[in-house]
Amino acid sequence: MTARFTVITTRQFDRESGKLLRAHPDFDEHVAYATQVLSGDPYNVSRLHSIKKLIDVAAGEGQYRLRSGRFRFRYDVDSKTQTVHLKACGLRREDTY
Repeated sequence: MTARFTVITTRQFDRESGKLLRAHPDFDEHVAYATQVLSGDPYNVSRLHSIKKLIDVAAGEGQYRLRSGRFRFRYDVDSKTQTVHLKACGLRREDTY
């Protein structure tokens, strides 16, 4: 049986997600996907998800990044309490490259 993690959002995440939701109606689907993935496999042990551990990022600053379409979710994992803290979300623009 796999361990289930509890996903908690921060105030910064709530502010950013509110802005993205007003501009992108499909954002809810991406948040639901992120919550589902992170509650089951936040370390990406299965290697099925677009999760990357970020280099030179301290704990508490969003050490991991999950990609879902054009959206990016930054989060930290507390393995002792089995909690995932969603820190930030952002939009990858079309004209990035």
